[in-house]
Amino acid sequence: MRASKIAYKPVGLALGTLSGLIAGAVFNQAWKVIEGEDDAPDATDEDRTWKQILLAAAIQGAIFAVVKASVDRSGALAIRRMTGTWPG
Repeated sequence: MRASKIAYKPVGLALGTLSGLIAGAVFNQAWKVIEGEDDAPDATDEDRTWKQILLAAAIQGAIFAVVKASVDRSGALAIRRMTGTWPG
């Protein structure tokens, strides 16, 4: 196994946790702007409409995907700078 791949394992785990925290915070702020509410709806929230639930799910998914890709790419670039090879 290449050194860059081994070096990336713990970095990848830490970045995964970090990206989840960042994405959650970004989504909460986005939801406040979009709907003016502090709490986003859950799929089983009886008092929310289908529109609210599906909109929240779509926005949350998009935010999580973009943040995860950004953080993963940044981590891979950092490992390449440290080891000289891409961790993939």
